[in-house]
Amino acid sequence: MTNTECLDLCEIDACLFDVFGTVLDWHSTVTRQVARLSRGLLLEGSQDAVDFAEEWRAGYYAHVKKVSQGFEGTSNADIMHREILDDMLTTPRWSHMAEVWGESDREDLTMIWHNLDAYQDTIPGLTELKRHVNILTLSNGNFRLLLDLAKNQGISWDGIFSSEMFGTYKPNKKVYQSAAYHLSLPPHKIAMVAAHRSDLLAAASVGFKTIYVPRPAEDLREVREGMRSKKDGGEVDLVVQDFQELARLMREARQS
Repeated sequence: MTNTECLDLCEIDACLFDVFGTVLDWHSTVTRQVARLSRGLLLEGSQDAVDFAEEWRAGYYAHVKKVSQGFEGTSNADIMHREILDDMLTTPRWSHMAEVWGESDREDLTMIWHNLDAYQDTIPGLTELKRHVNILTLSNGNFRLLLDLAKNQGISWDGIFSSEMFGTYKPNKKVYQSAAYHLSLPPHKIAMVAAHRSDLLAAASVGFKTIYVPRPAEDLREVREGMRSKKDGGEVDLVVQDFQELARLMREARQS
């Protein structure tokens, strides 16, 4: 799967990371914590708990798409998550949950997103990668959300870029272009690292290099399995299995 012939990793000065789904496992965490906070109405590991988490996330995608296209809406992910939650609790499927989740409960539920599990390769991979290149977030999370996630998981980013700073969301080009501006780097010296094809295609459209990392709950299975490097006729510059592989390739490139 890995092919670096068409990507000179030595040219990369900064790797920008998508966070939700790429660095951190929102799916497992939210599914588990929603059930634990449901007072027995959602069983841990149940399909209902999975469906609730995925519907919440689907609301995120709908909101992000709308705002990134120029329509009105908050650019703060905490506010967005709470609005989506409140809307879900008015629907027939979840309205019974509104009776047990009051204001403080809903605040606790929204805060689930501030303490997501890291994938097994996240910390060792990023720790090694940081020795060779600047590592930063480029996420649709708001700044405080990203700060808490880094603190809670012990991730030592070199910097945090939140789309909130730029008044829109990825995949709006403004987010990628603004990050490049603040890094004082030409786009080709920046690599976007993500588990989402759409994120990488948008980054590539402004000149970023693109690195795809497949994650189980991100993209459709056929998309994940079909991703290839440009060298192999695909759409991205590099495909790696995980962050540790990326760190190894970056180290080897700089040692050669």
